Amino acid sequence: MRHFISVYEDVLQSLDHSDRDTIKWDRELEKHLKSRVTKTFEDQSIRAVQFRPFTKRWVYFDRHLNGMTYQLPSLFKVGENNPTITILGIASANPLAVFSCDTLFDLGQLKNGNGGTQGVPLYRYTSSGERVDNITDWGLKQFQTHYGKAEKICKEDIFHYVYAVLHDPFYREKYAMNLKREFPRIPFYPGFGKWANWGKRLMELHIGYETVEPWPLKRIDAPDEKARAASVSPKVVLKADKETCVIRLDVETQLSGIPVEAWTYRLGNRSGLEWVLDQYREKTPKDSTIREKFNTYRFADYKEKVIDLLMRVTRVSVETMEIVEAMRSAHRRGSADENCDGLSEALDGP
Repeated sequence: MRHFISVYEDVLQSLDHSDRDTIKWDRELEKHLKSRVTKTFEDQSIRAVQFRPFTKRWVYFDRHLNGMTYQLPSLFKVGENNPTITILGIASANPLAVFSCDTLFDLGQLKNGNGGTQGVPLYRYTSSGERVDNITDWGLKQFQTHYGKAEKICKEDIFHYVYAVLHDPFYREKYAMNLKREFPRIPFYPGFGKWANWGKRLMELHIGYETVEPWPLKRIDAPDEKARAASVSPKVVLKADKETCVIRLDVETQLSGIPVEAWTYRLGNRSGLEWVLDQYREKTPKDSTIREKFNTYRFADYKEKVIDLLMRVTRVSVETMEIVEAMRSAHRRGSADENCDGLSEALDGP
């Protein structure tokens, strides 16, 4: 980003600067250039982002240098976390995918291309920086009126309830086609408290995946003597064999004993474990400047971190599916579309 900003400033002074083509110019950046917007590197702009499920990266977050930030600046304030339900956007050919995070999230978090990721946060921030509830008073009243005062429902309870319903296999199967073309509508299920507790636990697992207890997978190492003699890293594999419940990390190391349930927890077209494997592959950057100047990633440097992450995501996957299976036997009065209210009507923001 220091290089990027340096080149931008050089071009700002001279439009035909020789380094102009070493950075990418989209229509937004061209617009800021034309408006003579000046930029300087700022450390506080370096922020954590939920890039893909169970994969975080660092982003330089700046409304001028990031294309199409939409409402993200009003959702995530520097130094504060904001629990957010992320869903695969409308008009995707893929089934509903739901995740949660409390940091910035990438538009392609749940799928690149057609069908970007949308976020429904618990809070939002005004232009003056004041934090306000994103669940409206109207939305709270609908739940309190339906369930009665005995439930003592608060807005955070509704947030967790919604997260649980979006994981309900009955709901997702029955309304699969609707969920591909319209924003989710949330039914009033009997037993609000049970669903809210399920949603709270799911969110704890999905946001806190880096701190859950690792699942005790068996690690098997068989040193590649030729590679070691040549002082080169073992060949990277990062492939899963679901039939044998084995993950091969490289030609030296594999993990076995992965529970079958871990493969059934899916976010879009991949399981949680497969998302991790995909994100840690060694890939040649398409951008020539990054490829030539900043391509320093090597899987070997992150191998132990990935092993630890896979063990934790296994735990998250198994416990998620235990909750989802418990939902299958939950009582639902009549059709699930009775008393459905639009989620978008109960929330402000995106």
